[in-house]
Amino acid sequence: MSLAELLAAFSLATDLGLGQPMEHVLRSWRIAARLAACTGLPEDQRPSLFYVSMLAWVGCVADAPEVAASFGDDIAFRADSFQVDLAGLPGLGFFLSHAGRGGPVWHRARVVTTILASGGQSIVQGMQSHCLTTSTLAERLGLGTDVVTALRQFFTRWDGRGVPQGVGGTDIAPVIRLLHLADVVEVRHRTGGIDGALEVARARRGRQFAPDVVDAFVAHAPEVLSGVGAEAESTDDPQLRCPLTEGRLDAALEALADFTDLRCASRAGHSRGVAELVGEAARAIGLPHGDVVATRRAGLLHDVGLHGVPVTILDRPGPLSATDWERVRLSSYYTERVLARPAALARPGAIAAVAHERMDGSGYHRGLSGAAVPMTGRLLAAACMYRAMVEPRAHRPALHGKQAAGVVRAGVRAGTLDGDASEAVLSAAGNGGRRRVSGPAGLTPREVEVLILISRGAQTGEVAARLGISRKTAGTHIERIYTKTGASSRSTATLFALRNGLLDPLDL
Repeated sequence: MSLAELLAAFSLATDLGLGQPMEHVLRSWRIAARLAACTGLPEDQRPSLFYVSMLAWVGCVADAPEVAASFGDDIAFRADSFQVDLAGLPGLGFFLSHAGRGGPVWHRARVVTTILASGGQSIVQGMQSHCLTTSTLAERLGLGTDVVTALRQFFTRWDGRGVPQGVGGTDIAPVIRLLHLADVVEVRHRTGGIDGALEVARARRGRQFAPDVVDAFVAHAPEVLSGVGAEAESTDDPQLRCPLTEGRLDAALEALADFTDLRCASRAGHSRGVAELVGEAARAIGLPHGDVVATRRAGLLHDVGLHGVPVTILDRPGPLSATDWERVRLSSYYTERVLARPAALARPGAIAAVAHERMDGSGYHRGLSGAAVPMTGRLLAAACMYRAMVEPRAHRPALHGKQAAGVVRAGVRAGTLDGDASEAVLSAAGNGGRRRVSGPAGLTPREVEVLILISRGAQTGEVAARLGISRKTAGTHIERIYTKTGASSRSTATLFALRNGLLDPLDL
Protein backbone atom coordinates (compact mmCIF):
# COMPACT_ATOMS: atom_id res chain seq x y z
CA MET A 1 0.00 0.00 0.00
CA SER A 2 1.32 3.45 -0.89
CA LEU A 3 1.03 6.58 1.21
CA ALA A 4 -1.05 8.08 -1.59
CA GLU A 5 -3.59 5.24 -1.34
CA LEU A 6 -3.78 5.67 2.43
CA LEU A 7 -4.33 9.42 2.22
CA ALA A 8 -6.89 9.02 -0.55
CA ALA A 9 -8.87 6.72 1.76
CA PHE A 10 -8.48 9.05 4.73
CA SER A 11 -9.68 11.97 2.60
CA LEU A 12 -13.14 10.37 2.63
CA ALA A 13 -13.23 10.96 6.40
CA THR A 14 -12.14 14.55 5.81
CA ASP A 15 -15.12 14.95 3.46
CA LEU A 16 -17.42 13.96 6.31
CA GLY A 17 -15.97 16.66 8.55
CA LEU A 18 -16.49 19.25 5.81
CA GLY A 19 -20.14 18.35 5.39
CA GLN A 20 -19.48 17.31 1.79
CA PRO A 21 -20.28 14.10 -0.08
CA MET A 22 -17.51 11.54 -0.09
CA GLU A 23 -14.79 12.15 -2.68
CA HIS A 24 -15.07 15.94 -2.54
CA VAL A 25 -11.36 16.12 -1.72
CA LEU A 26 -10.46 13.64 -4.46
CA ARG A 27 -12.59 15.45 -7.03
CA SER A 28 -10.99 18.75 -6.02
CA TRP A 29 -7.57 17.22 -6.60
CA ARG A 30 -8.61 15.98 -10.03
CA ILE A 31 -9.80 19.47 -10.98
CA ALA A 32 -6.55 20.97 -9.69
CA ALA A 33 -4.51 18.37 -11.57
CA ARG A 34 -6.25 19.19 -14.85
CA LEU A 35 -5.72 22.89 -14.22
CA ALA A 36 -2.07 22.13 -13.49
CA ALA A 37 -1.73 20.80 -17.03
CA CYS A 38 -3.42 23.93 -18.40
CA THR A 39 -1.20 26.32 -16.43
CA GLY A 40 2.06 24.46 -17.00
CA LEU A 41 2.79 23.27 -13.47
CA PRO A 42 6.06 21.30 -13.71
CA GLU A 43 5.69 17.52 -13.59
CA ASP A 44 7.89 17.22 -10.52
CA GLN A 45 5.39 19.34 -8.54
CA ARG A 46 2.40 17.11 -9.39
CA PRO A 47 2.95 14.71 -6.44
CA SER A 48 3.09 17.71 -4.08
CA LEU A 49 -0.23 18.90 -5.48
CA PHE A 50 -1.76 15.54 -4.63
CA TYR A 51 -0.44 15.42 -1.05
CA VAL A 52 -1.40 19.03 -0.37
CA SER A 53 -4.90 18.38 -1.72
CA MET A 54 -5.35 15.31 0.49
CA LEU A 55 -4.09 17.01 3.66
CA ALA A 56 -5.16 20.65 3.37
CA TRP A 57 -8.45 20.17 5.22
CA VAL A 58 -7.20 17.60 7.75
CA GLY A 59 -6.37 20.41 10.15
CA CYS A 60 -10.07 21.06 10.68
CA VAL A 61 -9.99 18.36 13.37
CA ALA A 62 -7.53 20.44 15.40
CA ASP A 63 -9.76 23.48 15.72
CA ALA A 64 -13.08 21.61 15.71
CA PRO A 65 -13.69 22.12 19.47
CA GLU A 66 -13.02 25.87 19.14
CA VAL A 67 -15.21 26.13 16.03
CA ALA A 68 -18.01 24.31 17.84
CA ALA A 69 -17.70 26.59 20.88
CA SER A 70 -18.07 29.69 18.71
CA PHE A 71 -20.28 28.54 15.84
CA GLY A 72 -22.18 25.44 16.98
CA ASP A 73 -22.27 22.43 14.65
CA ASP A 74 -18.75 22.49 13.18
CA ILE A 75 -19.69 20.30 10.20
CA ALA A 76 -22.62 22.50 9.19
CA PHE A 77 -20.43 25.59 9.66
CA ARG A 78 -17.76 24.28 7.28
CA ALA A 79 -20.35 23.15 4.74
CA ASP A 80 -21.91 26.63 4.70
CA SER A 81 -18.50 28.31 4.38
CA PHE A 82 -18.10 27.04 0.80
CA GLN A 83 -20.89 29.39 -0.26
CA VAL A 84 -19.22 32.61 0.90
CA ASP A 85 -16.07 34.62 0.21
CA LEU A 86 -14.74 34.78 3.76
CA ALA A 87 -12.91 38.11 3.43
CA GLY A 88 -14.35 41.59 3.97
CA LEU A 89 -17.98 42.31 4.80
CA PRO A 90 -19.39 39.06 3.32
CA GLY A 91 -17.02 37.08 5.53
CA LEU A 92 -17.83 39.13 8.61
CA GLY A 93 -21.52 38.68 7.95
CA PHE A 94 -21.05 34.93 7.64
CA PHE A 95 -19.17 34.63 10.93
CA LEU A 96 -21.64 36.83 12.81
CA SER A 97 -24.66 34.98 11.40
CA HIS A 98 -23.22 31.68 12.62
CA ALA A 99 -21.97 32.97 15.98
CA GLY A 100 -23.23 30.85 18.87
CA ARG A 101 -25.61 28.82 16.71
CA GLY A 102 -27.63 26.32 18.65
CA GLY A 103 -26.95 28.09 21.94
CA PRO A 104 -29.03 30.44 24.10
CA VAL A 105 -29.35 34.12 23.22
CA TRP A 106 -26.80 35.20 25.83
CA HIS A 107 -24.21 32.82 24.37
CA ARG A 108 -24.77 34.10 20.84
CA ALA A 109 -24.45 37.68 22.05
CA ARG A 110 -21.20 36.90 23.85
CA VAL A 111 -19.65 35.24 20.78
CA VAL A 112 -20.68 38.16 18.54
CA THR A 113 -19.20 40.64 21.02
CA THR A 114 -15.95 38.68 21.21
CA ILE A 115 -15.58 38.56 17.42
CA LEU A 116 -16.21 42.29 17.05
CA ALA A 117 -14.06 43.34 20.02
CA SER A 118 -11.07 41.24 18.95
CA GLY A 119 -11.31 42.07 15.28
CA GLY A 120 -11.78 38.38 14.54
CA GLN A 121 -8.47 37.36 16.12
CA SER A 122 -9.93 34.12 17.48
CA ILE A 123 -10.88 33.15 13.93
CA VAL A 124 -7.40 33.99 12.68
CA GLN A 125 -5.84 31.94 15.47
CA GLY A 126 -8.06 29.01 14.53
CA MET A 127 -6.85 29.17 10.93
CA GLN A 128 -3.24 29.37 12.09
CA SER A 129 -3.76 26.35 14.33
CA HIS A 130 -5.33 24.48 11.42
CA CYS A 131 -2.34 25.12 9.16
CA LEU A 132 0.21 24.29 11.84
CA THR A 133 -1.54 21.03 12.67
CA THR A 134 -1.75 19.99 9.03
CA SER A 135 1.89 20.79 8.33
CA THR A 136 2.88 18.84 11.45
CA LEU A 137 1.05 15.80 10.11
CA ALA A 138 2.84 16.17 6.77
CA GLU A 139 6.17 16.16 8.61
CA ARG A 140 5.20 13.03 10.56
CA LEU A 141 4.32 11.33 7.29
CA GLY A 142 7.77 12.13 5.91
CA LEU A 143 6.61 14.53 3.21
CA GLY A 144 8.94 17.19 1.85
CA THR A 145 9.35 20.83 2.82
CA ASP A 146 7.49 21.91 -0.33
CA VAL A 147 4.35 20.16 0.94
CA VAL A 148 4.81 21.42 4.50
CA THR A 149 5.32 25.02 3.37
CA ALA A 150 2.35 24.93 1.01
CA LEU A 151 0.03 23.60 3.71
CA ARG A 152 0.89 26.56 5.93
CA GLN A 153 -0.48 28.83 3.19
CA PHE A 154 -3.87 27.16 2.81
CA PHE A 155 -5.81 30.15 4.15
CA THR A 156 -3.89 32.76 2.18
CA ARG A 157 -5.55 34.76 -0.59
CA TRP A 158 -4.29 36.23 -3.83
CA ASP A 159 -5.16 39.73 -2.56
CA GLY A 160 -3.16 39.21 0.66
CA ARG A 161 -6.19 39.46 2.95
CA GLY A 162 -6.02 35.89 4.20
CA VAL A 163 -3.94 34.14 6.86
CA PRO A 164 -1.10 34.92 7.29
CA GLN A 165 -2.06 38.53 6.59
CA GLY A 166 -0.09 40.10 3.76
CA VAL A 167 0.97 36.86 2.08
CA GLY A 168 -0.50 36.89 -1.41
CA GLY A 169 0.15 36.97 -5.13
CA THR A 170 3.05 34.93 -6.39
CA ASP A 171 4.32 34.43 -2.82
CA ILE A 172 1.66 31.73 -2.57
CA ALA A 173 2.85 28.28 -3.65
CA PRO A 174 1.53 27.36 -7.13
CA VAL A 175 -0.10 24.17 -5.81
CA ILE A 176 -2.09 26.19 -3.27
CA ARG A 177 -3.23 28.64 -5.95
CA LEU A 178 -4.59 25.72 -7.94
CA LEU A 179 -6.26 24.13 -4.92
CA HIS A 180 -7.89 27.39 -3.79
CA LEU A 181 -9.95 27.43 -6.97
CA ALA A 182 -10.49 23.69 -7.30
CA ASP A 183 -11.77 23.27 -3.73
CA VAL A 184 -14.56 25.83 -4.17
CA VAL A 185 -15.32 25.09 -7.81
CA GLU A 186 -15.92 21.40 -7.05
CA VAL A 187 -18.73 22.31 -4.65
CA ARG A 188 -20.26 24.93 -6.94
CA HIS A 189 -20.13 22.63 -9.98
CA ARG A 190 -21.81 19.83 -8.05
CA THR A 191 -24.57 22.10 -6.75
CA GLY A 192 -24.94 24.61 -9.58
CA GLY A 193 -23.47 23.03 -12.69
CA ILE A 194 -20.80 24.53 -14.91
CA ASP A 195 -22.46 27.95 -14.82
CA GLY A 196 -22.25 28.03 -11.04
CA ALA A 197 -18.59 27.06 -11.15
CA LEU A 198 -17.75 29.75 -13.69
CA GLU A 199 -19.70 32.37 -11.75
CA VAL A 200 -17.78 31.87 -8.50
CA ALA A 201 -14.43 31.71 -10.31
CA ARG A 202 -15.04 35.02 -12.07
CA ALA A 203 -16.46 36.68 -8.95
CA ARG A 204 -13.35 35.88 -6.88
CA ARG A 205 -10.74 36.47 -9.60
CA GLY A 206 -7.93 38.61 -8.23
CA ARG A 207 -9.39 38.39 -4.74
CA GLN A 208 -9.29 34.85 -3.38
CA PHE A 209 -8.18 33.21 -6.62
CA ALA A 210 -5.10 33.81 -8.78
CA PRO A 211 -6.09 35.53 -12.06
CA ASP A 212 -4.06 33.16 -14.27
CA VAL A 213 -5.67 30.11 -12.66
CA VAL A 214 -9.15 31.57 -13.12
CA ASP A 215 -8.41 32.45 -16.75
CA ALA A 216 -7.20 28.91 -17.43
CA PHE A 217 -10.31 27.51 -15.80
CA VAL A 218 -12.68 29.77 -17.74
CA ALA A 219 -10.94 28.84 -20.99
CA HIS A 220 -11.05 25.09 -20.33
CA ALA A 221 -13.95 24.62 -17.90
CA PRO A 222 -15.85 21.95 -19.88
CA GLU A 223 -12.85 19.63 -20.18
CA VAL A 224 -11.60 20.39 -16.66
CA LEU A 225 -14.95 19.47 -15.11
CA SER A 226 -16.04 16.70 -17.48
CA GLY A 227 -16.35 13.33 -15.75
CA VAL A 228 -14.34 14.51 -12.77
CA GLY A 229 -16.27 12.22 -10.44
CA ALA A 230 -15.78 9.11 -12.54
CA GLU A 231 -12.06 9.40 -13.26
CA ALA A 232 -9.70 6.54 -12.37
CA GLU A 233 -8.11 6.52 -8.96
CA SER A 234 -5.62 9.32 -8.43
CA THR A 235 -3.06 6.90 -7.06
CA ASP A 236 -2.63 5.38 -10.53
CA ASP A 237 -0.01 8.09 -11.11
CA PRO A 238 3.39 6.30 -11.21
CA GLN A 239 4.92 9.06 -9.07
CA LEU A 240 2.53 8.15 -6.23
CA ARG A 241 2.94 4.37 -6.21
CA CYS A 242 5.89 3.95 -3.85
CA PRO A 243 4.72 1.26 -1.37
CA LEU A 244 5.00 1.73 2.37
CA THR A 245 6.91 -0.79 4.43
CA GLU A 246 4.92 -2.44 7.22
CA GLY A 247 6.70 -0.22 9.73
CA ARG A 248 5.97 2.97 7.81
CA LEU A 249 2.35 1.93 7.33
CA ASP A 250 1.94 1.48 11.08
CA ALA A 251 3.61 4.84 11.72
CA ALA A 252 1.29 6.53 9.22
CA LEU A 253 -1.79 4.89 10.75
CA GLU A 254 -0.68 6.01 14.22
CA ALA A 255 -0.28 9.58 12.97
CA LEU A 256 -3.74 9.58 11.39
CA ALA A 257 -5.22 8.04 14.55
CA ASP A 258 -3.68 10.75 16.71
CA PHE A 259 -5.14 13.43 14.46
CA THR A 260 -8.56 11.77 14.42
CA ASP A 261 -8.64 11.91 18.22
CA LEU A 262 -7.97 15.66 18.17
CA ARG A 263 -11.55 16.11 17.02
CA CYS A 264 -12.72 15.79 20.62
CA ALA A 265 -10.46 17.09 23.40
CA SER A 266 -11.34 14.33 25.86
CA ARG A 267 -10.45 11.60 23.35
CA ALA A 268 -6.78 12.52 22.88
CA GLY A 269 -4.76 9.31 22.63
CA HIS A 270 -7.88 7.11 22.66
CA SER A 271 -7.25 5.25 19.40
CA ARG A 272 -3.58 4.60 20.13
CA GLY A 273 -4.50 3.35 23.61
CA VAL A 274 -7.16 1.02 22.22
CA ALA A 275 -4.69 -0.29 19.63
CA GLU A 276 -2.08 -1.13 22.25
CA LEU A 277 -4.62 -2.91 24.45
CA VAL A 278 -6.31 -4.90 21.71
CA GLY A 279 -3.03 -5.86 20.03
CA GLU A 280 -1.64 -7.28 23.27
CA ALA A 281 -4.92 -9.05 24.07
CA ALA A 282 -5.11 -10.60 20.59
CA ARG A 283 -1.55 -11.89 20.97
CA ALA A 284 -2.17 -13.24 24.46
CA ILE A 285 -5.32 -15.09 23.50
CA GLY A 286 -3.47 -16.87 20.69
CA LEU A 287 -4.74 -15.30 17.48
CA PRO A 288 -2.48 -15.74 14.43
CA HIS A 289 0.10 -13.02 13.78
CA GLY A 290 -1.85 -11.65 10.82
CA ASP A 291 -4.96 -11.28 12.96
CA VAL A 292 -2.97 -9.59 15.73
CA VAL A 293 -1.60 -7.02 13.27
CA ALA A 294 -5.00 -6.42 11.66
CA THR A 295 -6.70 -6.07 15.05
CA ARG A 296 -4.14 -3.57 16.31
CA ARG A 297 -4.57 -1.53 13.14
CA ALA A 298 -8.33 -1.71 13.58
CA GLY A 299 -7.83 -0.18 17.02
CA LEU A 300 -6.04 2.75 15.41
CA LEU A 301 -8.78 3.20 12.82
CA HIS A 302 -12.02 2.40 14.63
CA ASP A 303 -13.01 6.03 15.25
CA VAL A 304 -12.33 7.40 11.76
CA GLY A 305 -16.09 7.63 11.22
CA LEU A 306 -16.40 10.17 14.04
CA HIS A 307 -15.31 12.79 11.52
CA GLY A 308 -18.95 12.70 10.46
CA VAL A 309 -20.28 13.49 13.95
CA PRO A 310 -20.35 17.14 15.11
CA VAL A 311 -18.32 18.06 18.17
CA THR A 312 -21.48 19.50 19.70
CA ILE A 313 -22.74 15.92 19.91
CA LEU A 314 -19.46 14.27 20.94
CA ASP A 315 -18.91 16.75 23.78
CA ARG A 316 -22.50 17.09 24.97
CA PRO A 317 -22.66 16.73 28.78
CA GLY A 318 -26.29 15.65 28.85
CA PRO A 319 -28.26 12.84 27.17
CA LEU A 320 -28.43 12.74 23.38
CA SER A 321 -31.65 13.09 21.43
CA ALA A 322 -32.77 10.22 19.21
CA THR A 323 -31.55 12.14 16.16
CA ASP A 324 -28.13 12.83 17.65
CA TRP A 325 -27.76 9.25 18.81
CA GLU A 326 -28.49 8.08 15.28
CA ARG A 327 -25.61 10.21 14.01
CA VAL A 328 -23.31 8.53 16.52
CA ARG A 329 -24.52 5.09 15.41
CA LEU A 330 -23.73 6.01 11.81
CA SER A 331 -20.09 6.62 12.71
CA SER A 332 -19.20 2.91 12.49
CA TYR A 333 -20.87 2.76 9.07
CA TYR A 334 -18.74 5.71 7.99
CA THR A 335 -15.66 3.91 9.31
CA GLU A 336 -16.48 0.90 7.17
CA ARG A 337 -17.08 3.05 4.08
CA VAL A 338 -13.85 5.02 4.48
CA LEU A 339 -11.72 1.89 4.88
CA ALA A 340 -13.46 -0.37 2.38
CA ARG A 341 -11.63 0.64 -0.79
CA PRO A 342 -7.88 0.06 -0.22
CA ALA A 343 -7.21 -3.69 -0.22
CA ALA A 344 -4.56 -3.31 2.49
CA LEU A 345 -7.12 -1.76 4.85
CA ALA A 346 -10.06 -4.04 4.06
CA ARG A 347 -9.31 -6.46 6.90
CA PRO A 348 -8.57 -3.86 9.61
CA GLY A 349 -11.53 -1.85 8.33
CA ALA A 350 -13.93 -4.78 8.65
CA ILE A 351 -12.77 -5.34 12.23
CA ALA A 352 -12.96 -1.62 13.06
CA ALA A 353 -16.55 -1.52 11.79
CA VAL A 354 -17.68 -3.98 14.50
CA ALA A 355 -16.08 -2.11 17.41
CA HIS A 356 -19.51 -1.14 18.72
CA GLU A 357 -21.34 -4.40 18.06
CA ARG A 358 -22.45 -6.37 21.12
CA MET A 359 -22.86 -10.08 21.77
CA ASP A 360 -26.59 -9.72 22.47
CA GLY A 361 -27.28 -7.75 19.28
CA SER A 362 -27.74 -4.40 21.05
CA GLY A 363 -24.77 -2.70 19.35
CA TYR A 364 -24.40 -0.81 16.08
CA HIS A 365 -24.39 -0.30 13.14
CA ARG A 366 -25.46 -3.76 11.97
CA GLY A 367 -26.83 -5.17 15.21
CA LEU A 368 -24.70 -8.32 14.94
CA SER A 369 -24.84 -10.90 17.72
CA GLY A 370 -23.20 -14.09 18.93
CA ALA A 371 -21.15 -15.99 16.38
CA ALA A 372 -21.58 -13.20 13.83
CA VAL A 373 -19.15 -11.09 15.87
CA PRO A 374 -15.59 -12.39 15.25
CA MET A 375 -13.14 -12.71 18.12
CA THR A 376 -11.17 -9.79 16.68
CA GLY A 377 -14.29 -7.64 17.00
CA ARG A 378 -15.04 -8.94 20.50
CA LEU A 379 -11.56 -7.97 21.63
CA LEU A 380 -11.88 -4.54 20.03
CA ALA A 381 -15.26 -3.91 21.67
CA ALA A 382 -13.87 -4.72 25.12
CA ALA A 383 -10.71 -2.66 24.56
CA CYS A 384 -12.70 0.31 23.30
CA MET A 385 -15.03 0.20 26.30
CA TYR A 386 -12.23 -0.12 28.85
CA ARG A 387 -10.18 2.67 27.32
CA ALA A 388 -13.21 4.96 27.11
CA MET A 389 -13.95 4.37 30.80
CA VAL A 390 -10.47 5.46 31.93
CA GLU A 391 -10.74 8.67 29.89
CA PRO A 392 -12.83 11.69 30.90
CA ARG A 393 -15.97 12.49 28.95
CA ALA A 394 -18.20 15.55 28.96
CA HIS A 395 -20.81 13.74 31.07
CA ARG A 396 -18.45 12.07 33.60
CA PRO A 397 -14.89 12.07 34.97
CA ALA A 398 -12.38 9.36 34.12
CA LEU A 399 -12.69 6.12 36.09
CA HIS A 400 -9.83 4.35 37.83
CA GLY A 401 -8.57 1.14 36.24
CA LYS A 402 -10.39 -1.15 38.67
CA GLN A 403 -13.61 0.80 38.25
CA ALA A 404 -13.31 0.52 34.48
CA ALA A 405 -12.64 -3.21 34.80
CA GLY A 406 -15.83 -3.48 36.82
CA VAL A 407 -17.80 -1.81 34.04
CA VAL A 408 -16.37 -4.23 31.47
CA ARG A 409 -17.15 -7.27 33.63
CA ALA A 410 -20.66 -5.95 34.17
CA GLY A 411 -20.98 -5.95 30.39
CA VAL A 412 -19.93 -9.60 30.34
CA ARG A 413 -22.55 -10.49 32.97
CA ALA A 414 -25.19 -8.60 31.01
CA GLY A 415 -24.32 -10.54 27.87
CA THR A 416 -23.10 -7.57 25.84
CA LEU A 417 -19.36 -8.39 25.91
CA ASP A 418 -17.53 -11.67 25.41
CA GLY A 419 -16.01 -13.05 28.62
CA ASP A 420 -12.78 -14.47 27.21
CA ALA A 421 -12.10 -11.40 25.09
CA SER A 422 -12.81 -9.08 28.00
CA GLU A 423 -10.48 -10.93 30.37
CA ALA A 424 -7.72 -10.84 27.75
CA VAL A 425 -8.15 -7.07 27.42
CA LEU A 426 -8.27 -6.51 31.18
CA SER A 427 -5.15 -8.62 31.62
CA ALA A 428 -3.40 -6.52 28.97
CA ALA A 429 -4.48 -3.42 30.91
CA GLY A 430 -3.08 -4.83 34.18
CA ASN A 431 -6.52 -5.43 35.67
CA GLY A 432 -7.01 -9.10 34.90
CA GLY A 433 -8.30 -11.72 37.30
CA ARG A 434 -6.22 -14.44 38.86
CA ARG A 435 -6.85 -16.99 36.14
CA ARG A 436 -4.48 -17.15 33.23
CA VAL A 437 -5.70 -15.57 30.01
CA SER A 438 -7.15 -18.25 27.79
CA GLY A 439 -9.37 -18.69 24.81
CA PRO A 440 -12.87 -20.18 24.71
CA ALA A 441 -13.30 -23.41 26.71
CA GLY A 442 -9.97 -22.77 28.41
CA LEU A 443 -7.92 -23.21 25.23
CA THR A 444 -4.32 -22.06 25.54
CA PRO A 445 -2.99 -19.49 23.04
CA ARG A 446 -1.20 -22.29 21.16
CA GLU A 447 -4.37 -24.38 21.05
CA VAL A 448 -6.27 -21.41 19.66
CA GLU A 449 -3.68 -21.14 16.89
CA VAL A 450 -4.01 -24.85 16.11
CA LEU A 451 -7.82 -24.72 16.16
CA ILE A 452 -7.85 -21.84 13.69
CA LEU A 453 -5.49 -23.71 11.37
CA ILE A 454 -7.41 -26.99 11.37
CA SER A 455 -10.69 -25.11 10.96
CA ARG A 456 -9.24 -23.57 7.82
CA GLY A 457 -8.42 -27.01 6.44
CA ALA A 458 -4.85 -27.63 7.61
CA GLN A 459 -3.89 -31.26 8.20
CA THR A 460 -1.76 -32.34 11.16
CA GLY A 461 1.49 -32.23 9.20
CA GLU A 462 0.71 -28.78 7.85
CA VAL A 463 -0.08 -27.53 11.35
CA ALA A 464 3.30 -28.82 12.52
CA ALA A 465 5.12 -27.15 9.64
CA ARG A 466 3.30 -23.83 10.03
CA LEU A 467 4.00 -23.61 13.77
CA GLY A 468 7.49 -25.14 13.76
CA ILE A 469 6.55 -28.05 16.02
CA SER A 470 6.68 -31.82 15.63
CA ARG A 471 3.83 -33.76 14.07
CA LYS A 472 3.33 -35.58 17.38
CA THR A 473 3.03 -32.30 19.30
CA ALA A 474 0.54 -30.99 16.75
CA GLY A 475 -1.52 -34.16 17.17
CA THR A 476 -1.48 -33.76 20.94
CA HIS A 477 -2.76 -30.19 20.63
CA ILE A 478 -5.59 -31.37 18.38
CA GLU A 479 -6.59 -34.09 20.85
CA ARG A 480 -6.68 -31.56 23.70
CA ILE A 481 -8.75 -29.19 21.60
CA TYR A 482 -11.29 -31.95 20.97
CA THR A 483 -11.42 -32.76 24.69
CA LYS A 484 -11.85 -29.16 25.85
CA THR A 485 -14.39 -28.17 23.20
CA GLY A 486 -16.35 -31.42 23.18
CA ALA A 487 -15.64 -31.81 19.47
CA SER A 488 -15.48 -35.23 17.86
CA SER A 489 -14.18 -34.21 14.44
CA ARG A 490 -12.64 -31.33 12.56
CA SER A 491 -16.11 -30.32 11.40
CA THR A 492 -17.46 -29.96 14.93
CA ALA A 493 -14.24 -28.21 15.98
CA THR A 494 -14.77 -25.78 13.10
CA LEU A 495 -18.32 -25.13 14.27
CA PHE A 496 -16.95 -24.39 17.75
CA ALA A 497 -14.45 -21.94 16.26
CA LEU A 498 -17.19 -20.23 14.28
CA ARG A 499 -19.51 -20.02 17.27
CA ASN A 500 -16.79 -18.38 19.34
CA GLY A 501 -15.71 -15.89 16.72
CA LEU A 502 -12.28 -17.42 16.08
CA LEU A 503 -12.87 -17.63 12.33
CA ASP A 504 -13.32 -14.27 10.70
CA PRO A 505 -15.92 -14.48 7.89
CA LEU A 506 -13.45 -12.57 5.69
CA ASP A 507 -11.18 -15.62 5.76
CA LEU A 508 -13.80 -18.17 4.74
